[in-house]
Amino acid sequence: MQPLGVLEASLYVDDLAAAEAFYSEVLGLEFHRRQEGRHVFFRCGGTMVLLFHPASTNDEDEEVPRHGCKGPGHLCFAVEPSTLAAWRDRLQSKGVAIEQEIDWPHGGYSIYFRDPAGNSLELATPSLWQSDA
Repeated sequence: MQPLGVLEASLYVDDLAAAEAFYSEVLGLEFHRRQEGRHVFFRCGGTMVLLFHPASTNDEDEEVPRHGCKGPGHLCFAVEPSTLAAWRDRLQSKGVAIEQEIDWPHGGYSIYFRDPAGNSLELATPSLWQSDA
């Protein structure tokens, strides 16, 4: 028995308004819900992307166990190979610096950049992980 997939992924951001603008306007994610000063949630295909303010989600009084982190995290979004040039153009037109692009030797392509909180984000073709032998 194993899990069906990843249902949600979370990152931590100090400025929720900047994060909301970035994830909706730059990445085009579908806004789901916000709680001022605590979180903003987005849909991404069948997965939820949860952005939390770290100081507001480490309280002992939370309904769920504390699961905050410190420092930047990483999240990779799957994109179609045919859209890589359009994604590159979109990032650059929104003033987002591309840190690195990698054409992986065993298949797949990745574009790395940062969100306003310094989290490492990646746009990658699904073949990145389909080529593992």
